[in-house]
Amino acid sequence: MKYSRHIQFMRRALLIVVIAVPLFSAFGHASATLFLEEPYGKLGFFTATGHAAVYLSGVCAERPVKLRPCAPGETGIVISRYDAVGGYDWIAIPLIPYLYAVERPQDVPLFADAKMALFLRDRYRRKYLEEFAPDRENGETPGGNWYQLVGSSYDRTIYGFEIETTPEQDAALIRKLNISPNESHFHLASRNCADFAKGILNSYFPKTFHRSVVADLGMTTPKQMAKLMTKYAGRHRKLQFSRIVIAQVPGTMPRSTAVHGVVESFVKAKKYIVPSVVAIPIFAGCVAAVYVGTGTGRFDPGRGAKVFVVGNDPEPPLNREDLRAYREQLKHFLVGAYPDKSHGNVERAWGKLQARSKISMDDNGQPVLQMATAGGPVEIGVTAENILQSDAPPQLVRQLLEARLQAELSRRASHGISGTEVERDWALLQKAIGASDSRASAGGMVRLDALQGSQP
Repeated sequence: MKYSRHIQFMRRALLIVVIAVPLFSAFGHASATLFLEEPYGKLGFFTATGHAAVYLSGVCAERPVKLRPCAPGETGIVISRYDAVGGYDWIAIPLIPYLYAVERPQDVPLFADAKMALFLRDRYRRKYLEEFAPDRENGETPGGNWYQLVGSSYDRTIYGFEIETTPEQDAALIRKLNISPNESHFHLASRNCADFAKGILNSYFPKTFHRSVVADLGMTTPKQMAKLMTKYAGRHRKLQFSRIVIAQVPGTMPRSTAVHGVVESFVKAKKYIVPSVVAIPIFAGCVAAVYVGTGTGRFDPGRGAKVFVVGNDPEPPLNREDLRAYREQLKHFLVGAYPDKSHGNVERAWGKLQARSKISMDDNGQPVLQMATAGGPVEIGVTAENILQSDAPPQLVRQLLEARLQAELSRRASHGISGTEVERDWALLQKAIGASDSRASAGGMVRLDALQGSQP
């Protein structure tokens, strides 16, 4: 009897360990994952084709330009073609730094702005990428495209298309890239990021990936690669295949836009299609016919995708009913918290306050904000792990979490919203409310409007 109880106890303990230990990577087996990254900024205005990269879970880097097989516990690299970064054609970056410009999942900020993204990117560059993007002569951060190597999720939402690979395939790719010249000859039309992804994926699955002469006018695009990956997986169902969405980090960074093919971009951009319909209606009609005939617009990269959760397994997105309930709950909460009708601008107000704060790292290497208040300078943690551990007034903590929730629940599509993260943020907010109420009863309340004019 005692032996039986001991066995049951061991089984329960093992189950707890399996559940409690989060995966550092979202992908648990050797695989190649095409990253289809949404366009953003000025480039997103002129062309909506986005960016392509490949995540290889079984391939790691001895240094950013020399590959090797991963050791147990390592999580692979993201590799892509970049324009004018140290003269190299490709540079390999570990998964979490590529997405968030930090080394550990627990260091990812809850709410990011341009200053936070630059701070974390530059800190990582100075530690690991000085060879490829050295300081200026005065020691300041250099210009150029090096920032695309790290922190991609601050700029855009990313869709992943993961397919099973083998160690033999990984080894063949490592040999190929290590002995081939790694020199940049980037060309937007013929040697772009999607062309590089095409070459990598064809190394695993020969003659599978190609450009579309009709839908993309002969240019290789990230969306075309994603469509072909999905078709290939449909024809080879014995291979494990999955989709994932990595949401853009909540914050004041401009939101990325939907990714399109070349013809699709023309059809869906009023600045192009409307003048064409007026000036050359036959041409516009032909373009529309190509768009409809190729079916590019019907391909939804987020369909059926699980949500990437930092430090945990991917999970199904929030369903519409739960999302609606969370939005209503947050709305009622903010109306009560801000009776002056400023509840709709919590995200924007916090963004202005954060922009005037100074960023630094705490003793555990996690980002914090240093703010000036009427009572003197305070420090507030900005990660889920350190936000309740700083000396900041609880009301400031509340306001950061309110801004985080407002930002993540207002995303245009529910397929990027993680129930696990929303629940965690609500739990953190409840703890902050309890601490804020205790502080208020002691006369220590700090309101956001009292800090609007403060300088760090």
